[in-house]
Formats: sequence, C-alpha cells, structure tokens
Amino acid sequence: MMDIVDRFISYTKINTTTDRDKGAAGIMPSSEGQRVLANQVAEELRALGLEDVAVNERSILTATLPANVDYSLPTVAFFGHLDTSAEQTKDTHAQIVSYQGGDICLNKAQQIFLRKSEFPELEEYAGDDIIVTDGTSLLGADDKAAIASIVNMVQFLLANPDIKHGPVKVGLVPDEEQGLRGSKAFDVKSFGADFAYTLDCCGIGELVYENWNAGDAELVFTGQSAHPMSAKGRLKNSLLMAHKFIAMLPGGEAPEYTEGREGYYWVKQLQGNSARTVLKMDVRDFTEQGYHQRMQFLDRLAKHCEDLWGEGSVVCKLSDRYSNVFNSLQGEASFPIDIAVDAYRKQGIEPKVIPMRGGYDGAVLSQNGLPCPNVFTGGHNFHSIYEYLPVKSLRAASNVLVEIVKQTHERFSKNG
Repeated sequence: MMDIVDRFISYTKINTTTDRDKGAAGIMPSSEGQRVLANQVAEELRALGLEDVAVNERSILTATLPANVDYSLPTVAFFGHLDTSAEQTKDTHAQIVSYQGGDICLNKAQQIFLRKSEFPELEEYAGDDIIVTDGTSLLGADDKAAIASIVNMVQFLLANPDIKHGPVKVGLVPDEEQGLRGSKAFDVKSFGADFAYTLDCCGIGELVYENWNAGDAELVFTGQSAHPMSAKGRLKNSLLMAHKFIAMLPGGEAPEYTEGREGYYWVKQLQGNSARTVLKMDVRDFTEQGYHQRMQFLDRLAKHCEDLWGEGSVVCKLSDRYSNVFNSLQGEASFPIDIAVDAYRKQGIEPKVIPMRGGYDGAVLSQNGLPCPNVFTGGHNFHSIYEYLPVKSLRAASNVLVEIVKQTHERFSKNG
C-alpha cells in the first residue's frame, strides 16, 4: 500500500500548470501534464480495483467504487482538479521538513525562506512534518493534495471491507484554474452521483458551502471621433463616458474595500479610444437577491447614461458565470453539510465554516444538479512559491473523506 505522502509527492513531479493561451483557444486539457496525471491516477485506481475507470478526450477522469452492501444507498462522489495555477510554471521539487518552529529555509543557495513573520500560522505546526518546495515553484497542493486524499480514501476502504458503504464515485477535472472549465464540461447526469464534495484550498478544519453568485458585465461605449481643431460640439469621447460610468458605481463596493460576505463590482479591464471603449467588470454577491440587484443596477445605469449621451452610446451585456453553492443546499437538501460536519467532529476536528470569496468546481457542479460542499486539503499559501502542506493535515483530509463515507452509510441505512 502506498503511503499518502509518497503518493502526493509522486503527483507533484508531474508539471500540470494550466496554459492560459491554450485554454483561451478552447483546448482542454490546456497542458499535457494534466493528461499524464489523469492517466497515472486512472492506472492506480484500476490497480486498486475500482470499476468503470475512464479518462475521456478532455482528461476528465471518472471511476466507481461499488457498494459492499446489498441494500440501496445514495451515491457520494469526491472531486479534485488536475491543473495547477499559472502563477509559476517551473517543475516542483518537493521536500519534507521536520518543522521545529521559526523560519524554514526553502533554498539555501538563493536564500529563499518561508518566514514566520509573514506566515504566523506556521507556529501551529511546530513539531510536525511539512511538505514545501525549493522556493522556485508552486507545491501543487492545489489540488494534488485533493487527488492524493481521494485515492488514499479509496485504498483504505478497499483494505477495510468491514466498513460498510454505498457506491462511491471519483471525479477529476482539468483546468479549474481557468474559470472552472473542467467542471463546466463535466456530464453530471451520466455520472450518476446523488451528492458530492470537492477538495480545494484551505487549512485543516475549514469547510465551505457558500461562495459567490458571479456574473460578468461588458459595456461598450460608442462616441464620435473628430479632429481636435474642429471638435467643439462634435467630439463625443467614449473613454470619458466609460470613466464617468465607473465614477457612478457605488463607492467602497470594490474588492479592495470588501471582505467576508460583502459583495462588489470589480472594474477589470478598460480598453479603447475616443470613438469606442469596452469596459469589462465582475459582479459578485453571496445572496441571490443582492446579485440580481447588482446586475439590475448596472443595466439601469447604462440605460440612464444612454438617455444622457444619445441612442446607441452605451450597450450593456450581462451574463451569469456561476451560482452560490448554498443555493443548492437549502432545507432538506442540506444533508451533505450535516454529513460533513459530523465527519469532521468524528475525527476530532471542529469545522471552521468560511464563505469562499471566489469560485470552485462545486459551484458549477451544484448549479448542474450535484450539490457539492468543499472539504479542506490542508494546504496553505496557494498560487505562491510559499505554498506548504502539513503532513498531519493531508492525512486528516483523507480521514475525513473516509468518515463522510461512513456517515453516509449510517444516516441512510437508518433512514432506509
């Protein structure tokens, strides 16, 4: 049986950096390393004895651990993503440090340190082993820690057949780091799970079942160009229109001024000239009502500006990107949250419920009919050369998955 730490480190040796250019061109997976990793994990799952192991042309991996009971239970699934962020593209050279406190020297030759003064939560892991890089790349715990935890969970269940369980499914998707592209291409209906959990981000104990309702706004401002020597009364500067529009957005409701569950308008891109200017914005809110109000505000503001500047001067295009997972976990549908909370506590971990100020694969999966809270991987400082993963946290994540399978059996065998 392969140890979870060895399994994780073997995954880090495969460079799965997402390729934004290829992704923008519609290629999936955007990097060959993702295909390599998907096929490696598929072989591992086949060797363990899983059924229906498949990797499709987009490197979406699916597999099934059949039930070991003769009565009906719902099917629970676990998801991870294959790619790592494009912030760093170099190969990972992982190392295990026996942490005794203070700073960690990642790279003596280049004098790169993981410093306690910058990352004070390090002190919580004094006396533990921590997996780090050599300071020149990401570690890839986002999201290879998830993959290692899922495969380790499957290995444990197969090695302990006395643990009764219903069907358990595995799903791995590519290019999460590019707008959740893999989960958007995932066929939830044919997969056949009843509920699921993603593993993505966060230190030990963190549990996510809220994220943004997210939308995009594109505004096109059309002016009238004129030579400056005869511009009076003729020139309509679309750049100035866009700036005036931005100035009319609610003060303080931008990412740099907000936190927690506070929503925002994010002015992301402004490009053009005096004749035509395009403004692109992100719209975010945790509540459905607040999200719709923000989108309606932009639409009304655009129409008022068009009335002021002339017909066709402002065109507003609004589109939805993904919804808050919590929208799919209301009332009787909240049981995946309850199961996760029970599983954490059975493992001696007090859940730290946090709202995710971003999106994750579970947002798309939930929107497509597969309710999907998010479980911690145990990693810290994702998308950074200072990314690290405490070994105890990695093991705890996998143990929680086993406990979720146990709790699913306990809850539904009683109800049955």
